Amino acid sequence: MRVLLIGANGYLGRYVADRLLADPAVQLTALGRGDDADVRFDLATGSPGALTRFLDAVHPGVVINCAGATRGGARELTRHNTVAVATICESLRRSGCGARLVQLGCAAEYGPSQPGSSTAEDAVPRPGGPYGVSKLAATELVLGSGLDAVVLRIFSPVGPGTPAGSPLGRLAEAMRRAMQSGDGELKLSGLGVQRDFVDVRDVARAVHAASLSAAQGVVNIGTGRAVRLRDAAAVLARVAGYGGALHELDVPHGGPQQAHGHPGRPPAGLTSIGSPRSEATAEQLAATAPQPYPYPDGCGAWQQADVRTARDRLGWRPRINLEESLADIWMEAACRI
Repeated sequence: MRVLLIGANGYLGRYVADRLLADPAVQLTALGRGDDADVRFDLATGSPGALTRFLDAVHPGVVINCAGATRGGARELTRHNTVAVATICESLRRSGCGARLVQLGCAAEYGPSQPGSSTAEDAVPRPGGPYGVSKLAATELVLGSGLDAVVLRIFSPVGPGTPAGSPLGRLAEAMRRAMQSGDGELKLSGLGVQRDFVDVRDVARAVHAASLSAAQGVVNIGTGRAVRLRDAAAVLARVAGYGGALHELDVPHGGPQQAHGHPGRPPAGLTSIGSPRSEATAEQLAATAPQPYPYPDGCGAWQQADVRTARDRLGWRPRINLEESLADIWMEAACRI
């Protein structure tokens, strides 16, 4: 089976490439913007006609799209996440290769979820930011293309190679700096956020399974279990051997604490800087109350995947637990000490 992999040099794409290369039945061709791609092509600016000619020449049985942008303004996100997918879909429609398309979507397409709930594929998407909007538009293009296609909505990928700008990447880097400088305490923000963290190697297994399956539509890829970032930080501290104290700088107003305990009340042992005293006046409360936490992914305080479709239609289950993922993240961070 010849597979065309788009975005093989990205965080997810590297592991998907490794997984595919381990399958002796797969002949892999990598397409991307970098010099190390087998074929250089920029989906955001290249024409569907040029890509169609390449598809007809290579004749892949499966096209996997791991490419896209996670940062930038609305225009850049639209170019790399939506226009690029429109180019892929149009090229596949024009081509005679008849390839199956596996598109990597993301949980940001759903937007915020009710604490305690699991988000299934039939949930109405309400993305909370331009990234989620651009990815949702790409999903709609794929679903409306008439192609043999599946969209994998990846929840929060973690593991080796985790980007430094991601929540767990920032945690590891902050802990590395604290250990390097001998700091006995670590002050962090946004620890009340709860996300469904899935190891990037399990994501690669899911992509491989999807390429071989007949599944169509949207399939969630996660663990089915939300983990509070505060708990992930405690596990990371344990695997790193960091014995200092972890302090949360802010507690979102009406945020993650709603799932456990009283809304707006800091968990035991943590304080919210600037929290009003109980005897404060209404004016003082209004002036000093914590502001809503700015979740960068637009997903609010809670996300948890319903992963039954992945189990039933792909035969896929996650295998790697969060502690192992965090240990691998720390190994990379520790190399910089």
